[in-house]
Amino acid sequence: MNRLERIRGCLLGGAVGDALGAPVATLGWPAIEARFGPKGITDFIPAHDITGAISSATQMTLFTVEGLLRAYVIGSSGQACHVPSVIHHALLRWLTTQDYPPAIQVATDGWLIKQSQLWSRRGPDTTNLNALKVSGRLGALAENNSKGCGALVRVAPCAFFANAFDYAAQSGRLTHGHPTGYLAAGLFADILQRVVDRQDGLEHAVTQSLARYGHVPGMEETRSLIERVQFFYNEGYIPTPQRIDDFASGWAAEQVLAIGLWCALTARSFEEGVAMAVNHSGDSRTGLVAGQLLGAQYGAAAIPARWLMRLELRRVMAQMAEDIERVPREYCGVGGEFDEQIELAYPRS
Repeated sequence: MNRLERIRGCLLGGAVGDALGAPVATLGWPAIEARFGPKGITDFIPAHDITGAISSATQMTLFTVEGLLRAYVIGSSGQACHVPSVIHHALLRWLTTQDYPPAIQVATDGWLIKQSQLWSRRGPDTTNLNALKVSGRLGALAENNSKGCGALVRVAPCAFFANAFDYAAQSGRLTHGHPTGYLAAGLFADILQRVVDRQDGLEHAVTQSLARYGHVPGMEETRSLIERVQFFYNEGYIPTPQRIDDFASGWAAEQVLAIGLWCALTARSFEEGVAMAVNHSGDSRTGLVAGQLLGAQYGAAAIPARWLMRLELRRVMAQMAEDIERVPREYCGVGGEFDEQIELAYPRS
């Protein structure tokens, strides 16, 4: 399997998990079971009046891709480039799509922001909104103590570029000030990068990522939960809704990462993994995390066609996956054949 297929699988897989979980985002497991039966939700139903609708987490993931590609263009053309600030600029463009004017002026050029379907509120994370609305300069760190999962669920694209852990953690700090909130995001990006670029199996990728970053100060809560997941996996414990609810409430960053990993490690298929990940009482964005992990491991071909064909913005995600591979290969920065075309899509502003 080539790298593009893994990238495509990660972006599309995460969005599928996001869309499957969106209709039950505010429901506890007893309510999910009462409505859908003992297996819980297993297929798309409408959310935000759309079947296959993504949430704000996938919207922000796409803007993170855009920020990373703009940073690559800026850096390759010889300009000074602080990557987290460029990602911040992209997230502030997302903020404009939510009808909130940023505190500083931001460019609204490039192709992504012109996608009309992105101009829709899809349950935006309160911490993200509040932090971005008061940002007075690009790169400013959040002045809160949140360890919610709002940073974690948007940073997967950092896995496809250099310095995945650092850029995911640093961009996480733009909105989430608690070390668990941004370090869990860094660890997640590093795990994904090991799967995509080193073609590690997921179990090995988790082990190696913990060995490399598990003892970073502030990683204690995340490391502890993931080590419990490794124990459950090795003992053969399947993540049922009851076990997930007993394991963690499923709202904080380290909990969402751990639940997504547990489901992805034990799943026999992409479909089984994301279904397990959304059917519990916590944050349904665990389905996005599991979908990104499984999509990176098995590629987009593993995603059931009945889901993929109804997924909102799937063509935009496929295009961005291609651009992640194409831009570093084709952009020269000094008058290359494709430079003008790429700069129109990903301006240096």
